Amino acid sequence: MTITAARLYPGKKIDLHVHVGTFGGWANVSLTEEELVKSMEDYNVVKSAVYFMDNELVRKAVQKYPEQLVGCYWPNPHEETAAEKVRVALKEWGFRGIKLHPLFQAFLPNDDIVHPIMEEAKRAGVPVLIHTGHSPFSLPWSVGELAENFPDVKIVMLHMGDGHGLYIQAAINTAKRMDNLYLETSAMPMGTKIKEAIDVVGKDRVMYGSDFPFHNPAVEIARATAVNLSEEEFELYFYRNAKNLLGL
Repeated sequence: MTITAARLYPGKKIDLHVHVGTFGGWANVSLTEEELVKSMEDYNVVKSAVYFMDNELVRKAVQKYPEQLVGCYWPNPHEETAAEKVRVALKEWGFRGIKLHPLFQAFLPNDDIVHPIMEEAKRAGVPVLIHTGHSPFSLPWSVGELAENFPDVKIVMLHMGDGHGLYIQAAINTAKRMDNLYLETSAMPMGTKIKEAIDVVGKDRVMYGSDFPFHNPAVEIARATAVNLSEEEFELYFYRNAKNLLGL
């Protein structure tokens, strides 16, 4: 049976994790801003937080669809000017978050090179969204170390541990200990862990993301829709939590 939008949670949504652009190599996926906006209409997604390594591409996409797309800057912490570029994106471009990918760019979340970027996040009052779930660079425990050093910055563990059961549990346990840690559930295969995260970490700190085009929004929405949540929990998970996090 084909999963269609009509069979999924019908309420409005904010997708906290979307990419535009082309990812070659093993992934071989791509997504244009036009394709993204059409998909958003299909699934009643009113806003999407967008990031890509080419930040200018994201900037142009947000300028083209300012009502639907929210820009998040993806810096390379190894660059000496990374923090300065982040500052410009937040102050002049109107971006509302920072994306970090420790695995892709080979750094630990709590490396000293990350701290100037975190200071910019603290100064601007925006969240930092960090890829998690793959060793050696993007494990939940390492994100927890960063959260301890920057308790005033809201940090989102993207994928909340991804496909590894041990890392999923670590993401929940680490977020339980720190009020500034949030969980996003894209690519995390266990619907039961969405429910557990809401019960353990808090209904206001777990939220929806698709990781489109790496993952299909229909599948990501269906996984959460199948979980036994209250109407309030569904609304928080799919919409209100991300709205509050991004200051929309």
